[in-house]
Amino acid sequence: MNQAQNLINRLTQLGFVSNQFKTHADDLTFFGKDQTKHFEPNPCVIVFPKSTEQVQQIVKLCNELQLVITPSGGRTGLSAGAVASKGEVVISLDKMNKILNFYPSDRMVEVEAGVVTKNLQHFAQEQGLYYPVDFASSGSSQIGGNISTNAGGIKVIRYGMTRNWVLGLTVVTGDGKILKLNKGMLKNATGYDLRHLFIGAEGTLGIVTEAQIKLERPPKNLTVMVLGVEKFSHIMQILANFQHKIDLSAFEFFDQVAMTKLLAANTVVRPFESDCAFYALLEFEAPYEPIMDEAMAVFEYCMEQGFVIDGVMSQSLSQANELWKLRESISETISVFTPYKNDLSVLITHVPDFISEIDKIVADNYPDFEVCWFGHIGDGNLHLNILKPNNLTKDEFFDKCKIVNQYVFETVQKYNGSISAEHGVGMTKKAYLNYTRSCDEIAYLKGIKAVFDPNQIMNIGKIFD
Repeated sequence: MNQAQNLINRLTQLGFVSNQFKTHADDLTFFGKDQTKHFEPNPCVIVFPKSTEQVQQIVKLCNELQLVITPSGGRTGLSAGAVASKGEVVISLDKMNKILNFYPSDRMVEVEAGVVTKNLQHFAQEQGLYYPVDFASSGSSQIGGNISTNAGGIKVIRYGMTRNWVLGLTVVTGDGKILKLNKGMLKNATGYDLRHLFIGAEGTLGIVTEAQIKLERPPKNLTVMVLGVEKFSHIMQILANFQHKIDLSAFEFFDQVAMTKLLAANTVVRPFESDCAFYALLEFEAPYEPIMDEAMAVFEYCMEQGFVIDGVMSQSLSQANELWKLRESISETISVFTPYKNDLSVLITHVPDFISEIDKIVADNYPDFEVCWFGHIGDGNLHLNILKPNNLTKDEFFDKCKIVNQYVFETVQKYNGSISAEHGVGMTKKAYLNYTRSCDEIAYLKGIKAVFDPNQIMNIGKIFD
């Protein structure tokens, strides 16, 4: 009897039913991967628990049978953190998708880890509240995965990362213990806050099964501007001038390559006639006329200074949504070019010099490759996408891109930045972790893992070996 069948038999004795297992080759491929294309999925079985207690039963059995576990959420990750490539047991949270309790006085909702991000946003809206963590994959990503990667997205400049919105967690540790961490409290001065160890741990310490999430008042009269710019330095001038006068909820940028791909795919409507080297998208609340007047004054000043070549401002919610498509549709649009992605961050102060140096590195090493820049410039997070030419296979292309990684990450290290701002480390970035983390830090990380996962069964091979 193989290990997968043995696990299925043992779990069936504990009350699991047949629709909680998948072993067909197509299912193993589908649930054993994320959005990366670097590694081939090869899990041995997919298991669908329906409760925290069932997750605990799976974890305890895997410890006993010495089976490695890969947790799986919405499979939208971009670092191979949810890829099961070495015969792992995939624990999918798809069936743990209930919104459990709502606490109006606390502006807090308790959810299972498999709740889709967009569904949480809709629930908050129905309560007259707002969940601000948002990104292009919110329609399929799950809260547990967002927590495990500390997801960021398009509103970080105002609302912060996922970490800022997690008031409590229920987790199953790698050795099968159930912990209820912080229990939703805003104030809890009782020693180490273990909740924060599991946020961003990429499933290497255990599995998040439930979360208590803080909600916010909804923004009023969100207004979006898209501005065309000729020099990247002018992007930074625009950011500085608007931030000086207005509380921005988003400040994004993308380049002409991204715009060209969007228009060629008929994905978006051209915002204005001018072709520009760069584009800035900014969003702000304008519930009162003086705020709109201030925004227009800053826009006019930027035009006068030559920072802005052309621009458009939304006049309705539907137009604002159309303008947002310019930024949010980029990843999906360029996916057909098998991009080699780097998710980098530095202090906002260093962004212009950093981009200039990275551009030179890529141009010197890959003069024939097309490069697409976009990102959350308001929080220093830049997405470098090198697009695969038609004359190279995927493996040939990835091998060429890896050659220059050393130079890219040495530049990240020079500016005290991060090799992964919001996508996690997973398998695609673990070889470069030392460019962001010191040897002492990595030793402590491994020590923490050993405490929660002494038998080394939780998402082995992710973050570090």
